[in-house]
Amino acid sequence: MATAPDSQFPTIILDSQEEAETLALGQRLAGALEPGLVVALQGNLGAGKTRLVKGIAAGAGVDPREVTSPTFVLVNEYSGRWPIYHFDTYRLTSGVAFAELGIDEYFAGDGISLVEWADRVPDWLPPDRLEVTIEVTGEQARRLTIRGLGPRAAEVVRRLNATPLNDDRLPSG
Repeated sequence: MATAPDSQFPTIILDSQEEAETLALGQRLAGALEPGLVVALQGNLGAGKTRLVKGIAAGAGVDPREVTSPTFVLVNEYSGRWPIYHFDTYRLTSGVAFAELGIDEYFAGDGISLVEWADRVPDWLPPDRLEVTIEVTGEQARRLTIRGLGPRAAEVVRRLNATPLNDDRLPSG
């Protein structure tokens, strides 16, 4: 785990060597999240956005086998410790189409909103959000850059930074 010192926003960089590790990182991230937070997921096709969502869902008490990419349905909802709203904006033609999904109600709700391909709709996301960029660094290896944009999201990054991901003090769900 590394903290990026030059960023104006609290940032953590995590490396995952395999899919199971990415799932575990998602579970640990779930332990630091709180209802009402939006998580903006960015990365190339096949980078592991849905894999990370499966881990977050598992950390929230959802069977990860229930989690599928909402590419064609645009949003999936899962019930766990708190509701999870899983969006995929890949096939949307505009930010307006994203807004028409009722994002204001989801974002103001009592769950966590996970937005895949968030870089396609940045102007429609709340300013206080957690931004997770996933880079492919090997066949299964990934680098996750997690930035807290705004006070609530910054607190999530601080919690992750204060408690190493292999430390049992951070609840996994």
